[in-house]
Amino acid sequence: MAIPLEDSVTDIIGKAQRGLGLSDTELADRIGIEIGEVEAVELVKGMAFAEVEKLAQALNLGPRSLVALAEGKYQPTVTLPKTGFFQSNTTYGDMTVNAYLVWDPETKLAAAFDTGADAMVLIDEIKKRGLTLQDIYLTHTHVDHVVELDRLLEKAGGSVGVHVNEAEPLDGAATFKPSVTFSLGKLHIEARDTAGHSAGGTTYHIHGLDVPLAIVGDALFAGSVGGIRSDYPTALQKIRDNILSAQDNTILAPGHGPLTTVIQEKTSNPFFPEFRKALAEDI
Repeated sequence: MAIPLEDSVTDIIGKAQRGLGLSDTELADRIGIEIGEVEAVELVKGMAFAEVEKLAQALNLGPRSLVALAEGKYQPTVTLPKTGFFQSNTTYGDMTVNAYLVWDPETKLAAAFDTGADAMVLIDEIKKRGLTLQDIYLTHTHVDHVVELDRLLEKAGGSVGVHVNEAEPLDGAATFKPSVTFSLGKLHIEARDTAGHSAGGTTYHIHGLDVPLAIVGDALFAGSVGGIRSDYPTALQKIRDNILSAQDNTILAPGHGPLTTVIQEKTSNPFFPEFRKALAEDI
């Protein structure tokens, strides 16, 4: 069963509105309707496209992407690497959270990215495939992503390194500055700064599998972004520079929701309408 999108149009409008610092009254003045009076999904579905464009312009969002999301027409499709990649999706409270394993097919050395809400899903996969867990890389330290860290370390056995961005130090974890590259057998793991949702938000680009891969944490979701808690324009620019600058076929593995790809987010994520405009001009 496909993992559903993390955010609805209501969530997307709310994130953009908060990011831009627009009050309900200010947004209503710009578009001529009080969003709070109507569920945003139904509002967008019922609007004439010119009205959707007005709403999108007020929020710096892509109107066609908003409509597609409201109508349930966007569900990304991904061709997985032939080997070396596993996604865990576990329940944490009223939501689900992702964690990942990446391994070098030749040496069987593996790395976990975040822990999920039940580390045994990762441990069982490690055992099933005869892997050795060498490292754990944290995309950020919000509790839903690290809650099982102690159990993962205990069950993995051996000497496992834990790595976290220096902006979010955690007891027992080695800190690093973004732009560092780690080794995992014959794979290389490049850490890039995608702070915004959290102070030390990090995206890990994996080089060496048969398909390019980036573990993006809560910086980016399929069709949306994580809630941005700092400088909104800067956080979006970091996503452009350090995630969406990758090859179009790069798989993006977020902290919540389904896998996606760079090209699908360029054409379908309403927070980055400039890509869709540029691509349309080329068609």
